[in-house]
Amino acid sequence: MTHRISRRTRVLCAGLGAGVLMPFVAGAGPAVAATPQVSCTSGQAGLAAKLQRDITTALANRNGTIAVGLYDRTTRTTCTLRASSAYDSASVVKVTVLATLLWDARRQGRYLTQRETELATAMITKSDNSATSTLWRQLGVTKVKGFLAAAGMTQTKPGANGYWGLTQITVRDEQKLLALVTARNSVLSDNSRAYISKLMGRVISSQRWGTPAGAPSSVSVHVKNGWLSRSTHGWRVHSVGTFKGGGRDYMISVLTHGNSTMNYGITTIQGVARAIHKDLRP
Repeated sequence: MTHRISRRTRVLCAGLGAGVLMPFVAGAGPAVAATPQVSCTSGQAGLAAKLQRDITTALANRNGTIAVGLYDRTTRTTCTLRASSAYDSASVVKVTVLATLLWDARRQGRYLTQRETELATAMITKSDNSATSTLWRQLGVTKVKGFLAAAGMTQTKPGANGYWGLTQITVRDEQKLLALVTARNSVLSDNSRAYISKLMGRVISSQRWGTPAGAPSSVSVHVKNGWLSRSTHGWRVHSVGTFKGGGRDYMISVLTHGNSTMNYGITTIQGVARAIHKDLRP
């Protein structure tokens, strides 16, 4: 690896989810946020209050700014916190890139090429940044915006000038995307949905932290994480996941920034995830 890395390249690639992290020096440490107010509703008696209490407890005294989304189809349960707050996407946007690729190929009436399949696999299972950049350039922002419009992801703003890791995302839109991946719809074909889930289910073990923490053995786990350090808001650390089996069918998105380290953000996300998985066990 050359040591002459441009600032532009570092902004795009630093800590976006590949094996090599090149973090920026973070600014002053973030202040402890006030205990957030989580809003939950459920078709199962008592579950909303339990989730609201346990998620709030998990977030108590955690630094940074945290957004949470939960939806369980089985019990018609929803929890939200800062659902419309924008975050730099880091590598979480790679699921959107894959969905756009599949959506566009379907519009063209074609299958993915062998090369596209290789790039998509590396992008999701290993969070390969080079593969992502190649697909992002191939698609172009216009097609990404086309998919976002079709998906109703109106709060997601693609990063400009190749900065795919600086795409602005929200919990609301990430939950919309996961809903499209996990149930039949007119935007993504059944084959496309199955392919996305398959790759998210094959993420390498070192990147399977976050929302899967505490998941019961009875559910299948599909995950995509992202992490990025910048001079403002410290570390962005995100995790989105879908979980099905054992009488449950649910999805979780947790977005965070203002973390002092990557591991601090992971710990925050996993505290939330453990509370959710525990409460949703039938």
